[in-house]
Amino acid sequence: MIRIVTDSSCDLPEEVLARHRVAVVPLTIRFGDEDFVDREELSVDGFWGRLTSGGALPETAAPSVGRFQETFGRLSSEGADGVVVVCLSSQISATHQSAVLAAETYGGGIPIRVVDSRLVSAALGLVVIEAAEAAAAGATIDEGEAVARSAATNSNLLATLDTLEFLKRGGRIGAAAAFFGNLLDVKPLIAFADGAVSPAGRVRTRRKAVAAILDHVAGISDRIQSLSVIHSDPDDLASFRETLAEIHPHPTMVARIGPVVGTHAGPGVIGVCYRLRA
Repeated sequence: MIRIVTDSSCDLPEEVLARHRVAVVPLTIRFGDEDFVDREELSVDGFWGRLTSGGALPETAAPSVGRFQETFGRLSSEGADGVVVVCLSSQISATHQSAVLAAETYGGGIPIRVVDSRLVSAALGLVVIEAAEAAAAGATIDEGEAVARSAATNSNLLATLDTLEFLKRGGRIGAAAAFFGNLLDVKPLIAFADGAVSPAGRVRTRRKAVAAILDHVAGISDRIQSLSVIHSDPDDLASFRETLAEIHPHPTMVARIGPVVGTHAGPGVIGVCYRLRA
């Protein structure tokens, strides 16, 4: 049986990771002179507590090649006959590069494939789940890789941020910078295009931004294969989920944004990640 590996930017809840037997290679979060291994030395609660305390702003660092190879070795010892790694976008992190180097130099005797999802957060997570379900159904490594690549092509996210300041400071604003300019008081809507943050609209109020996300879901609801809410504890989460359930009355995963994405998105994020039927 092949196994699926991803990184800690996927924002998948622990119970989902366990259910699908997905292995996670963590990134590192740096607050000033202190480094923390995501999910191991820094919890989601701990991260948000630090971020909102007014101290040093965090930074993220990709996993080492060795950390990926340790994971490959562990899965091989557990009986895996191949591994498919599905990483966050290579356009915004060196994680994919580390995974590729790890795969190329791994001497453990099982094949490794690395897929650049060109996504992040639960959009990446939905791709990982699709690949893991294929693996559980007996997919070969070629089939598992193909499933991941197809799912990534058909997945995206749409979210609103309270501020662009975190994206700006982290250098992750990409093509959205020219679109939003210096209007840091707008409520931006972001998606992903070509593996990077892309502007999806700008409005003056939170209410309008949330309405735009819900309208988008309504417009594609009949094409959605899987859906997830993503958030960083906004006050309007409950009302958003209630309205979303009326628009799309199907099972919806809820993913709280963790340290990797939270470093660049900041508090107050709400949105959806979705995978469309191929």
